[in-house]
Amino acid sequence: MQFISLIWGILAVIGMLVGFIPCLGAYNWINIPFSAVGLIISIIAAATADPSSSKGSSIAGIVMCGFAVVFGLIRLSIGGGIF
Repeated sequence: MQFISLIWGILAVIGMLVGFIPCLGAYNWINIPFSAVGLIISIIAAATADPSSSKGSSIAGIVMCGFAVVFGLIRLSIGGGIF
């Protein structure tokens, strides 16, 4: 599950970068819920990880998905997508 959260975080950041391209800002309306689900999955993966194993990939997923949600919301508010 930690590997899934890492891959989900990478896809969320790539989607966020696509949403920063001019005229594609509306893509953030798709990417923000995708990133929020990834954030939830990453938190669950970090919470249920074996104490003897590393939680690095699930923490990376949390950071990347959180980054995508925050900057996607900022991009939507700057572009007038959120009233």
